[in-house]
Amino acid sequence: MLIAAVKLAGPSRVAAGQGAPDITGTTLDGTPFRLADLRGHPVILNFWGPSCVPCRSEFPLFKAKLAEHAADGLEVVGVLMFDTPTEARAFVAQFGAPWPTVVDPDGALRKAYQAVARPQTYFIDRGGVIRTIQIGEVVSTEFERQYATIAR
Repeated sequence: MLIAAVKLAGPSRVAAGQGAPDITGTTLDGTPFRLADLRGHPVILNFWGPSCVPCRSEFPLFKAKLAEHAADGLEVVGVLMFDTPTEARAFVAQFGAPWPTVVDPDGALRKAYQAVARPQTYFIDRGGVIRTIQIGEVVSTEFERQYATIAR
């Protein structure tokens, strides 16, 4: 399987209050993806992998919150970090992820977003600005607090 190169554009420092670097790449199912196409939507960008235990724990939360906040236009996007696309495809199929996961074969996305651990989650507002960054598992109360910063 051919995995397309990932291209980025954006600030050199990723922080709350900064614009989210754009992502263009390919999802696990081979579909082209561009983060900028989600402007106008609140976005949860989650660096994850199926071998990450906290990632597995927060997966059902993201699935439930995506359904709960569907009327707001919430979008969830995964970025595969450290695991293989084959492992991720099996996990996504088993747990029914309705959102795309972008493949990061050379770690360019991880570097651009300065992701240091899995899971690492970016709450991005409708204008493409990162409002909060969480390193570690997102739990329900923290999700709602952070989601409030991007749902406006």
